[in-house]
Amino acid sequence: MSNETFIASIDQGTTSTRFLIYDKSARVIGSHQIEFTQFYPEAGWVEHDPMEILESVKSCMKKALDKANSDGHNVDSGLKAIGLTNQRETTVVWSKSTGCPLYNAIVWMDVRTSSICRKLEKSLPGGRTHFVESCGLPVSTYFSAVKLLWLMENKVEVKTAIDKGDALFGTIDTWLIWNLTGGLNGGLHVTDVSNASRTMLMNLKTLDWDETTLKTLGIPAGILPKIVSNAEVIGKISKEWPVPGVPIAGCLGDQHAAMVGQACLKGEAKSTYGTGAFIMLNTGTEPVKSNHGLLTTLAFKLGPNSPTNYALEGSIAIAGAAVQWLRDSLGIISTASEIETLASKVDSTGGVYFVPAFNGLFAPWWRDDARGVCIGITRFTNKAHIARAVLESMCFQVKDVLDSMHKDAGEKGEVKNEKGEFLLRVDGGATVNNLLMQIQADLLGSSVVRPADIETTALGAAYAAGIAIGVWKEDELFASGHKLKASTTFSPKLSEERRKKKVDCWCKAVERTFGLADLES
Repeated sequence: MSNETFIASIDQGTTSTRFLIYDKSARVIGSHQIEFTQFYPEAGWVEHDPMEILESVKSCMKKALDKANSDGHNVDSGLKAIGLTNQRETTVVWSKSTGCPLYNAIVWMDVRTSSICRKLEKSLPGGRTHFVESCGLPVSTYFSAVKLLWLMENKVEVKTAIDKGDALFGTIDTWLIWNLTGGLNGGLHVTDVSNASRTMLMNLKTLDWDETTLKTLGIPAGILPKIVSNAEVIGKISKEWPVPGVPIAGCLGDQHAAMVGQACLKGEAKSTYGTGAFIMLNTGTEPVKSNHGLLTTLAFKLGPNSPTNYALEGSIAIAGAAVQWLRDSLGIISTASEIETLASKVDSTGGVYFVPAFNGLFAPWWRDDARGVCIGITRFTNKAHIARAVLESMCFQVKDVLDSMHKDAGEKGEVKNEKGEFLLRVDGGATVNNLLMQIQADLLGSSVVRPADIETTALGAAYAAGIAIGVWKEDELFASGHKLKASTTFSPKLSEERRKKKVDCWCKAVERTFGLADLES
């Protein structure tokens, strides 16, 4: 087995880190996963410890390698490249002289920057949409630039390091690559086009940092990483890590990696159900502007000289996180998987509607003044109704985004099957829940397709690395027969009349969430 070829993937998510090793047929032959600590210093604040994330990567690498080697695979000699995928927007600033973070990582769903966003909206001529023309994104707490501004304004250590020329900025991919390639000893300060596109600072056309935006926000270009494509050899792993000398050859933000893993061509869409839910539609080689609350973003660029694919995206802040809340905060379930059994005990929510606007609402509403509500509760309501309402909330939010997507893309912008149906490809940990998938098909009124391998994020990063070093060819991976093999299709069973009534009730519930951010504690 000494001639085996392997590609590995680092999948650094919002709640856990994974390392997966694939053989040439894209079969996982070794993996390990570790959950890490979530910090909530104040209401609406979410942080991670960048050093803990580094340790989680190192530990996952070692244990996955041990597993594969113990099963008879010679990974030490056969591992040809590593791909990296990560939670996007989460922001780290560290010292280039000490290698230490100057503050915890501020996570993508954190809303401490609300006041900075309000100030920018009032002072910029274009208001909330001032930067949309260059970066495709509205001014929002979601994106990295405002998190960086908060650090510059509120943390003396950050401001001092920037003034001294000792600060480096990055999203989690950048932090990992710098450390993986040597850190203080020549670590590479790099990001990829997909992660850069989520900062608010990259120009979508030039794929470089936008000088006008940097000047407007007062962000020095010197702290920013170099931008590379999603599939190219970036650098080699340094000797302090379990796989020294192996090239990092792919890097994508998690949702972009899932698009590659699902092999989404122009007109095809995927929805990833994780902590949040993220729906992306490949719009081809030209950016499409949204008039219905979606983001114009980069999909992927699989090589320095490969064409750039763009996408429309709808980001939902709270999806699987609502299930975690039922488990960890309310104790209604003891494991996330129990929610399907509990919700299946009833055939409806009994008129209960739950909107998980814990930190505001993202697409298509963009209301950071929203807070969570649960309405329609009566003495009849029990925990099974609540559980089912939580599952429905995930699916209603995806429907809201897809409705906007259909309006923005138009008939010509979407690929349909021979029955004239637009198929939504789904992935992510929550999609193992068959009830959730059936509810999704029912509320959409169209079919949902789940692949045999639902962890397409890690797979997409491995594909990118494999493409970069010639193990796989892009056109072969995107061939339609490859991506739909052994998939499961969920078809709608709900009547059109009932679907419409439920959607109307959901919209009423969403409206009840607005303007609740200043409720007295």
